[in-house]
Amino acid sequence: MRRALHDPQRGYYARRIGGIGRSGDFTTAPMISGTLAGAISQWAAGALRETGCRDLIELGPGEGVLAAAVLRNLPWHVRWRTRLHLVETSAPLAEIQRKLLGRRATWHDSAEAALAACKGRAVIFSNELVDAFPVRVFENTAGGWREIAVTFDADGNAGESLLSPAPLPPSSVFAPNHAPGQRVEVHDSYRRWLADWLPHWRAGRMLTIDYGSTAESLYLRRPRGTLRGYLLQQRVEGPAIYQNPGRQDLTADVNFSDLTEWSRPWTADQRLLTLAEFLRGRGPIADARLTDEAGAGGAFKALDELCGFRFDTPDGRP
Repeated sequence: MRRALHDPQRGYYARRIGGIGRSGDFTTAPMISGTLAGAISQWAAGALRETGCRDLIELGPGEGVLAAAVLRNLPWHVRWRTRLHLVETSAPLAEIQRKLLGRRATWHDSAEAALAACKGRAVIFSNELVDAFPVRVFENTAGGWREIAVTFDADGNAGESLLSPAPLPPSSVFAPNHAPGQRVEVHDSYRRWLADWLPHWRAGRMLTIDYGSTAESLYLRRPRGTLRGYLLQQRVEGPAIYQNPGRQDLTADVNFSDLTEWSRPWTADQRLLTLAEFLRGRGPIADARLTDEAGAGGAFKALDELCGFRFDTPDGRP
């Protein structure tokens, strides 16, 4: 998954993808509605005021549509003093963002670099970022949890195999009583990425929006897990996800139980809301689809966290 999405030459996000939206392989809420941007803007204005920060960072900004709309919706007296930073590793997407935002933003290739520019004090947000991180996949067998490996034969055909039993990564997903044969995913790469840059965060709030659920309900009626691909707006599952490496998006639902636990050492307060709950009370709701608890309003979650750094070790790690 890491190679298929992020290989510098052949990865899906590194090559010139067709874009996001109607002409691309998938779309996101900011591409079809301004409701989310308006709500994030109101959240950001309050977070900037509350924490005394002047810097606003978006992680993984896609084509920059959300960042531009959030900036545009900020009250003028907040907008003029706010510095926008975008963290982007895809050269094609960064080029699209620059055409849209021009000099209104500063670009960085890592969260650490963005925080260094802000002296560690920033309000941070992301939308559908975590689901693009590579996952590790495990299957519940008679002998316990075993990780799934992917191999390719001489003709390039992919096959799956079970690795020998080994220590499991830290995740809440292994706690529920799953049936034999159940497959689960762990965003272990996201956990390690968080641990690399969160120690540099000194003040602010962070908002993480993505599709997923808590560990208790994430795999209800999903015995084969949530890993899937999107190619030309079509959902791809099973062995087909291996057939077009670098040419289709790959994604898995986010386990928000893990996200709250992994960031807890660096945060003082955490609130997990459905997207519908986050949107309510934050301006006029122009898109009922995003507040439908039976649809996107319940499928997406919003994790709102206040920085609460503790200096327990010389290197700044808790």
